[in-house]
Amino acid sequence: MLRARVPNNVVAVRRISSSAGQLFATTRNIDTRPQSASPVHAAHSNLGSRFWQLRPLATVATSTSPTAQQLPHSMTLPTSTETFDTRNFELLQRVKLDYADVEVTKWRSKVTGLTVVHIDYDAPIVKGYFVLATEIFNDSGCPHTLEHLVFLGSEQYPFKGVLDNLANRAFSQGTNAWTDTDHTAYTISTAGSQGFLQLLPVYVDHILYPRIADADFVTEVHHINSKAENAGVVYSEMQGRQNTAGDLMHHKMQTLFNPPGSAYRSETGGLMEALRILKVDQIRDYHKSYYVPYNLCLIVSGKLKTPELLHVLQTKVEPRIIEHGQVKPSAWKRPFVETPSAQKPGLKGITKATVEFPEQDESAGEVAVSFQGPEPEKFTELKAMEMLGLYLTDSPVSPLTKEFVETANPLCTYIYCDSEERATFTSNNIYFGSVPTEQLDALHKKVIAKLKQIVVDGVDMDRIRLVMKRDKLKLKSMLESDGGDIFSTGLITDFLYGKADGSDIAPSLAEMKRYEELEKWTAKQWEDILTKYWIEGPSVVVGARPSANLQDKLETDEKARIEAQRKSLGPDGLVKLEEELNRAKAEHDRPIPREMLTSFPVPDVKSISWIQVQSARNDPFSAKVGKTGSGLQEHLDKDPVDLPYFIQYDQVQSDFVTVSAYLSTTSVPDKLRPYISLYLSSFFALPVTRPDGTKISHEDLVKKLDEVTVAYEANCGISGYFADTIRVSIKAELSRYEEVVGLFKDLMYAPEYTKDRLEVNVAKILQSLPEQKRDGNTIMMAISNSLTYKTNKSVSNSGGITTQMEFIPELAKKLQESPDEVIEHMKEFRKHVASPRGIRFSVTGNVLALEQPRSAWKKNFQEIKANSLEPVSWSKDVLSALGKRPKKKAVVVSMPTIESSYAIHTAQGVVGFDHPDYPALRLACEVLDGTESFLWKLIRGSGLAYGASMSLDAESGLLSFLLYRAPDSYKGFQAGAKAVRGLVDGTIELDETALDAAKSSLVFSLTHRVASPGKAALDSFVNQVLKKVPQDHGRELLDRIQAVDLEGVRRALKTQVLPLFDPATSIAVVASSASKSSEIAEGLKSSGFDVEVRTLDFSGEEDMEDSGSESGSSASS
Repeated sequence: MLRARVPNNVVAVRRISSSAGQLFATTRNIDTRPQSASPVHAAHSNLGSRFWQLRPLATVATSTSPTAQQLPHSMTLPTSTETFDTRNFELLQRVKLDYADVEVTKWRSKVTGLTVVHIDYDAPIVKGYFVLATEIFNDSGCPHTLEHLVFLGSEQYPFKGVLDNLANRAFSQGTNAWTDTDHTAYTISTAGSQGFLQLLPVYVDHILYPRIADADFVTEVHHINSKAENAGVVYSEMQGRQNTAGDLMHHKMQTLFNPPGSAYRSETGGLMEALRILKVDQIRDYHKSYYVPYNLCLIVSGKLKTPELLHVLQTKVEPRIIEHGQVKPSAWKRPFVETPSAQKPGLKGITKATVEFPEQDESAGEVAVSFQGPEPEKFTELKAMEMLGLYLTDSPVSPLTKEFVETANPLCTYIYCDSEERATFTSNNIYFGSVPTEQLDALHKKVIAKLKQIVVDGVDMDRIRLVMKRDKLKLKSMLESDGGDIFSTGLITDFLYGKADGSDIAPSLAEMKRYEELEKWTAKQWEDILTKYWIEGPSVVVGARPSANLQDKLETDEKARIEAQRKSLGPDGLVKLEEELNRAKAEHDRPIPREMLTSFPVPDVKSISWIQVQSARNDPFSAKVGKTGSGLQEHLDKDPVDLPYFIQYDQVQSDFVTVSAYLSTTSVPDKLRPYISLYLSSFFALPVTRPDGTKISHEDLVKKLDEVTVAYEANCGISGYFADTIRVSIKAELSRYEEVVGLFKDLMYAPEYTKDRLEVNVAKILQSLPEQKRDGNTIMMAISNSLTYKTNKSVSNSGGITTQMEFIPELAKKLQESPDEVIEHMKEFRKHVASPRGIRFSVTGNVLALEQPRSAWKKNFQEIKANSLEPVSWSKDVLSALGKRPKKKAVVVSMPTIESSYAIHTAQGVVGFDHPDYPALRLACEVLDGTESFLWKLIRGSGLAYGASMSLDAESGLLSFLLYRAPDSYKGFQAGAKAVRGLVDGTIELDETALDAAKSSLVFSLTHRVASPGKAALDSFVNQVLKKVPQDHGRELLDRIQAVDLEGVRRALKTQVLPLFDPATSIAVVASSASKSSEIAEGLKSSGFDVEVRTLDFSGEEDMEDSGSESGSSASS
């Protein structure tokens, strides 16, 4: 899907991320998981930086080594004793980092020009980023459409889905890709190197020699359906993004910032009007020009033998390149570097523009400012700009954040800085979100005035040193969790723009050297660079203004366009197009030869290497607790302090410690539950008054947090579960352990709820609501939760957007009229969630290195004592009547701000993570929605939606089917029902090959959450304390899943999944464009649902328009 352009610049990814929808407060365990309402304050890198970027470690699995006889001839790999012939490749650079156990080597083939970079570090996960510089000088979308078509078969493997099916068999979850302004990257992550090396030649064959058939274009890119509507996977993706504020602003910025003739001005995703006239031959021609071996860099991160990698390329990939005669022509020009795109921007002064975006709520917009930054080779200045961005925005006490966000009348609700590197220049960008419409034009002038004032007053050298210190710690933390993979982004940039011999790699990765240089800078040097680039340097300012009139115009124009298209094509033309689409679908339905799949062996689950976690508890409430005899327990016994509350210690190897408090919300009175958003957003932003009378201002508290911690956060839910449990976490160096415990006491028991601070936090929440209301997935999830859960019994649901739309404006009013009442409500809320009876503490990290793991608590929490411990609240405990027995109800929400639809269908599943039916049902869900599996083929493959997925929530006992960016979600629902019914009645074959692939994918999925020491320690706590299963539940579940056979999956599909598509046993919620809502409602009604149509009223309430059927009872009561 198209990622948000602000703040990130990636324009397209192939698969939906797990955080595709953003809700106001954390919701239930649905695959499209939202973030919480609360801010996460952490030292962080500039994600647009050339140098390094956080990427999650995929898994901790390793694969077995199949024998050569098990592999197809073309995939035969050398045995461990074989000598690797790598004569084609010459070593360009070898860089050994002095601050991490990471070595980077860069190679180039003397025969084909293929470039290879290996980031070698000790990790069981091997990741590949296969990158091409993709330059285009128009908005046709060729780079993006080609990215999609690559996956639909190649010369050697001419079947749709074969690549992902093979990836699924190698302890992976399929492949992925993204298209950016200047490159396209194809990705794969496997457990161990064997599966990676097996798949590599197949993947490169798809990249260099895709089939790009006419049928592929019809379904994947664009077609016209029988109703004369434009559809297709890429088209529906762009339909959902093109008129959003972020995309419109980004496109305008590119056009104004870059000179005419530059490819940086182009919309690589493809504008809808361009996609409608795009021809497949244009894409084929584009592929011939740019998808050539001398424009391809294979970046591989993880532990494997570099000679073996090069040998596989030399013997399995390069012969195919030689066959095709792809020799680098003398006239070849390096994209961007040797083309008109290398021209520097000719910016003078300040260039301003405003774009309108469709939105009925015209109260808030957005602003982006781009400054021309240092030249790309000035690494120290680039790092300085990154540090300045953090200095200005990364904390509530940062100058810009304090001035524009932390105020009772905020000029925005967040500020974000990043940078972009191009061939001959860089840009530094600042984004301002949820800006009051009346401030859109004036904001930039105020920002510049503030920057000038900072220079006059002088840069706070203590703070900038603290910013750099935290940034170094964050880098250390990222290296611990992700290893050398964090450098992959910078190495992509080096391939695009760096010197061809790789000589820029060493200086670009010399992070510690730059920190050392910047630590010597004087205040004047910081002030000078701020003045040079951000105050006096040329810039472009783009504001995004909401427009209700534009929304009406777009809807009217689209209906007229489709009607004109229908008339132009005529009945015969539409019939021909329908026949063309059906032929394309039939082409894609051709089965992949089974031997092509089974020739790739599935690794043995027993080969997985798990991170070891030791656990020990301080649990005065359980009589079952005994001495475990572990090294951790012995260490705790050396600090013999009795603590009258629950603490679990989880030991992993780490340079950090994370202290967390899990707070129960069960006892919170119903009327106070909506205060959850204010409680979370205020948690780290209030003054403190200690029992001894000591007062700490909110600014001093924030400064202390910045000084002591690496990261801190407060939110609802843990890893997508237990949404009615509050989790507060602080991560710090081991030496800061006791200080962290002390901070917890201040934050939990000594906050001072003052009117002025509450005003600031309420104002920020209030101003952020319009932006949240624009997202269809957000609204769909919120309405669904309101049906299945009792809102008045759930803080998570009370913190959802639909509840907050009504509550927050009233709260803001009450805070002015009766501030004491609000303050008392906040105190009462805090009293309930901080009750010792509902608190479970957690300490994870290198506990064995803590001298006093218990005494630190005794010193700070002497007064805290409880006689019992409340049970952990599960989602099943707050289900509504409709949630307990889903049936008949369907709600279609008409939204003026979206152009596609989002849907969730919900039925009963199983309760309990150890339920005997859970493994088979989990496997059945994976069989359905794995990459290139049944839902993918019937829904995405037919252009019915950008994504379709299953969600199994054993905490609530609910099973869900979700559709993401569907032109018509009802058609997607029908296709999903067809898939399940076919698998149940046998008209669609389910064989061992599909089962093996699903099991292999689940290995990847289940081990992903324990991929790093921190994740493994968190999983240990969640399993034992919250889920009430053994610490190694993941390993046990994998064994149980491996034992499930075809009959077990068919039984789960029939008894558990099929009811999901029956109105008698399910409910549905759809968020749809206004033009499609009636049609979708009629479809659901014809299936047997009692349909209610709602139109969001942005005044704060919802206008309910009954479609004529029974509306059903409210599930919120």
